[in-house]
Amino acid sequence: MTVRPRRFRAWLKTLHLWLGLTLGLLLALVTLSGSVLLFEEPLFVGSHPALAHRPLPDLAIQGRGLSAILASPAGKGMRGVSLPDAEFPVWEAQERGGNRAYYDAGTGELLLKRKLDGDPLLMLLDWHTHLLTGEVGETVLGVVAFTGLFMLFSGVWLYWPGRQRAIRHLKPHTNPPTLRWASFHRAVGIVALPLLIVMIGTGTTMAYRGAVRNGLAAAFSEPARPKPPKVAPASVSIDWARVLVAAQAAAPDAVITRLILPSKESGTVVARIRRPGEWNRAGRSSLWIDPATATVLGGDDATKLGPGGRLANALFPIHSAAVGGWLWRVVACFTGLLPMFLLVTGFLFWRARQRRPKARDR
Repeated sequence: MTVRPRRFRAWLKTLHLWLGLTLGLLLALVTLSGSVLLFEEPLFVGSHPALAHRPLPDLAIQGRGLSAILASPAGKGMRGVSLPDAEFPVWEAQERGGNRAYYDAGTGELLLKRKLDGDPLLMLLDWHTHLLTGEVGETVLGVVAFTGLFMLFSGVWLYWPGRQRAIRHLKPHTNPPTLRWASFHRAVGIVALPLLIVMIGTGTTMAYRGAVRNGLAAAFSEPARPKPPKVAPASVSIDWARVLVAAQAAAPDAVITRLILPSKESGTVVARIRRPGEWNRAGRSSLWIDPATATVLGGDDATKLGPGGRLANALFPIHSAAVGGWLWRVVACFTGLLPMFLLVTGFLFWRARQRRPKARDR
């Protein structure tokens, strides 16, 4: 009766070790990059302060600036743009290939262009979200994140000494080396377990966000979110000032954060907005606009979703520390460093064990 549990424990210990020394390295590098990216905005603004210290014109003037941007050669292939705001008063356009361009809010003048292959922060973001390999990398990330969760729970199972000895068993040791590294690895893994589950767990949902969103909606019996209606592409020049003013009038308590521009399939403009109470900085609510007439056709209010939809919308803000202020950002940053600590202490524990028999033979 005791042989099988022992064999299972030995097998699980071996699997935990080798997953940690292989995929664990990739996980540690991804979470390490995430700790840096939590401060992406202040790092970027700090390196380009002139972009943040500019006047913020009203929506009508911003609309004229957007018209100038979209009339330029670079504007022809744009799919969406982020609106200026008080903290970052410039237009931001994400171009194909991951490049980004920044334009004056009122004139549409190009101020800065960042290329993915030459910008450290953009490269770090692409590594963190796609391993620099597009959709394939995002799929691999999902597997790595699942592996990280498995290592966390298997580590707890391997550690657990019983309820009465649980706290005493976390005591750190200095010698011998095997006990030192094992105790450090075990203590940090157990004490920080809730934080690691939150950060790695929410990161896992980012790789499978569509399935997670649909699964939560199904679990709470919530209907699918409506899709924007399609309208014929505008045959006349779009008055973007009217479009912005109409969007703001339709949701006066909201902040317009992003515009999804018309495509070949549909001439509808989708305005992402952030209503009061939303955690996502870009908002998960939207307005659907016919740009030819500047008519708001409808919209989607994320604040009125059921529990499944609200939970799905909360995952990314928690993962990116968009909520919780600086305290949660610092905690999340520290949590992102822990997988590297666990990797190093796990490796040192393994190496100390490998050397121990040789020392006995001498």
